[in-house]
Formats: sequence, structure tokens, C-alpha cells
Amino acid sequence: MTLEERRAWIRLVVAVAAYGGYVVVVSGRAGGRSLAEVPYAAALLWSVGAAIVAAIVVEVVIGAASPKASLVKDVRDREIGRLGDHVGQSFVVIGAVSAMLMALAEWDGFWIANVIYLCFVLSAVLGNVTKVIVYRRSLPQW
Repeated sequence: MTLEERRAWIRLVVAVAAYGGYVVVVSGRAGGRSLAEVPYAAALLWSVGAAIVAAIVVEVVIGAASPKASLVKDVRDREIGRLGDHVGQSFVVIGAVSAMLMALAEWDGFWIANVIYLCFVLSAVLGNVTKVIVYRRSLPQW
């Protein structure tokens, strides 16, 4: 497994775990109230921050555990990275457009913030799943 494939796996798992933890915390705070009334900002920020720190720490630990792994990115790694990023970016656009429409319709900030966060997570998941699949198979020939 290449270093870049390991990174894709790490980022995929961390994104899913952080968002899952956020959903559990926020839904646990609801206690019969509407979700829009639940304090969510701190949990959202902690979730995002923890995901960033966790990904960095896990990548460093895995890198230290296998110091002989090549740090060189070849053409295939760059192409796979580009493909995964392009595929994942679709959800960033969907999230931005959705948030804009929700703001224009004067929805509650809870829903706007959560649709943006969800789309960022879906972008990371879709992009990294694409990378893993392509690493396991091969680059598509267009």
C-alpha cells in the first residue's frame, strides 16, 4: 500500500468518525427539543478541529511506524489525487449552493451550518473512496 493510499484511508476513516461523533453529540443534546434549538456550534467546531488533529497525528504515527516507505509521489499518485479531488469537489459545490438557497429562504443557522458540514464530509468521503478504489484497480482510460 502506497503512502498516498494510506492517507486516503486515514482521511476517510477520520472524516466518518468525526462526523458520526458530532451527530451523536448533537442528537443526544436534543432531549425531545427541535434540533434547531440544540447548541451545536461548539460541537461542530470541536469535531472539525479534532478531525484535523487526528488525521495529522495518525499520519505521523503511521509514517513513523514505516520509515522506509517512499515519500516520493509519482505520476500515478498525482493523477489519482487529482481524480479523487475532482470527484469530491462536487459536494462542496452542492453544499455551497444549498447553503446559499437556505440563507435566501431565511432558514435557521443550524440547518445551514449542518448542510455545509455534511457536504464537506461527503466531499472527503467521496474523494477518498474514489482514491482507494482507483489505487486498488487502475486509473480509468478516457
